[in-house]
Amino acid sequence: MTLTAAEPTDTATGAAPPAPVRTTPDRRLRAETAVLTTRVLRRWLRDPGTLAESLIMPVVLLVTLNIVLGDGISQVAGESALYRSVPLIAMVGAMSGAMVGGIGVMRERDNGLLARLWVLPVHRGSGVASRLAAEFVRIVVTTLVILGAGMMLGFRFQQGVPAALGWVLVPAAFGVAFSMAVITLALYSANTIMVEGTEIVWGLLMFFSTGFVPLDQYPDWIQPVVHHQPVSYAIEAMHGLSVDGPIAQPVAALLGWSLGLAALCALPMALGYRRASMRG
Repeated sequence: MTLTAAEPTDTATGAAPPAPVRTTPDRRLRAETAVLTTRVLRRWLRDPGTLAESLIMPVVLLVTLNIVLGDGISQVAGESALYRSVPLIAMVGAMSGAMVGGIGVMRERDNGLLARLWVLPVHRGSGVASRLAAEFVRIVVTTLVILGAGMMLGFRFQQGVPAALGWVLVPAAFGVAFSMAVITLALYSANTIMVEGTEIVWGLLMFFSTGFVPLDQYPDWIQPVVHHQPVSYAIEAMHGLSVDGPIAQPVAALLGWSLGLAALCALPMALGYRRASMRG
């Protein structure tokens, strides 16, 4: 006679208990990243400084630029200045808001919140992944707000809905990589001076780009720099997606910049986040 072990049953109902739910590492990472991303976004929503830096400042800059330089740029470019200034300010919004995220990481490191999160039974990659996911959401929302302001000023899409969706995602392509660089810098900085200094970087990228005037209006010696920097590539791609012009080449060049910057920062950021989370 062969004896077999009886399956355990629920003593109350006599039925077999449900099989335990097995969570794969990938599913666990996605779920915990979503929770932590929501935490970061809620923190930003409750901070007036973050909202001002990410939403109000770019819109004010766009309106000011259109009032002061709009007519002059339109005469030089032969078209409405909005088709380059709106993409320019969208890129500025994507980069300028990264400073707020970097300072937020420093504050959570210094007050011990990262260390408290580190000892919880969560996936180790969810902390960094949630930061980048929150940055992506921030950039898309900021781009939509700037786009809305631009359309109120007269900006219009002429290439259809798919091109408009691509237009909205272009700033995020470089903005997330730029945020990685800022977060990396924040994790290795003792104070906010270096992080706040990133304003100089995006300020130079803004002023020396094709968002103000066409490339041929710059002095010959600086035209190669203006032409091949990431903000100019983004503006050219967004111009082509909204009105007319090349798309594939500037998008490919922008992705090259983005992937290169992300690859450069990935390991230092991961190591810095681990070190910051294990402090105290």
